Amino acid sequence: MRTKTRDAGVPVDYDPSRFPAFAVTVDVVILTMSEGTLHVLLVRRGEAPFQGMWAVPGGFKRPTETLDQAANRELAEETGVEAASLLTQFGAYGDPGRDPRMNVVTVGYLAVRRDVGPIAAGTDASDAALVPVAHVLNGRIDLAFDHRQIVRDAVERVRVELEVTGIATAFVGATFTLAELRAVYEAVWDVQLDAANFRRSVVADDGWVIPTGRRAQPGPAGGRPPELYRAGVAWSRGGPIHRIARNTEREVRT
Repeated sequence: MRTKTRDAGVPVDYDPSRFPAFAVTVDVVILTMSEGTLHVLLVRRGEAPFQGMWAVPGGFKRPTETLDQAANRELAEETGVEAASLLTQFGAYGDPGRDPRMNVVTVGYLAVRRDVGPIAAGTDASDAALVPVAHVLNGRIDLAFDHRQIVRDAVERVRVELEVTGIATAFVGATFTLAELRAVYEAVWDVQLDAANFRRSVVADDGWVIPTGRRAQPGPAGGRPPELYRAGVAWSRGGPIHRIARNTEREVRT
């Protein structure tokens, strides 16, 4: 026996009020390198709940917009940063009680940027700033809701992608020094790499980096400026180095 339906295919006896209501939000983790350190873009909440606490940019999805549209709108409204072409989903969070207002499911978005550009707090954010990721993960800076876990998961996603994608090149400009590229791995993986071994791994015949024939601007200490490189086609196949141990041993295979 077939159930009668409305024009849109919904059964005529369907009653949505039988199911508990919940809201959907988006939370955006923007990661960037600054002075050799991995940073995350945070906003200080200007209203309750958790007023005055730091959080990742985000907010409620409107009924008329997609998740991607909501993520881009909230990021732009709260920080002034545009990252439409870079945002990707990396997780969803729906534990009961994660938001004291009501049952809320949030979708996490991630973007890696060489430079976030001008930052300006807006809408319900009283401040916006780049904060070292280490200060978030070690609890030095407490975040609202479950945002510390969200940042932790986003960083772990990048740690994995350093091995299997070309995400390392998203942290550097169109041209970069080997020291800048090495600093990405060291900051994300929390390791110290041997400069000579790293150079041998990426300056090879595999097409990881290509010399531009130019050099960086001289530093304050003087000396010969380092050579500039650009990314080669090999990054489409993964990354040139891999972690072989985590947390305690801090070893990396190059």
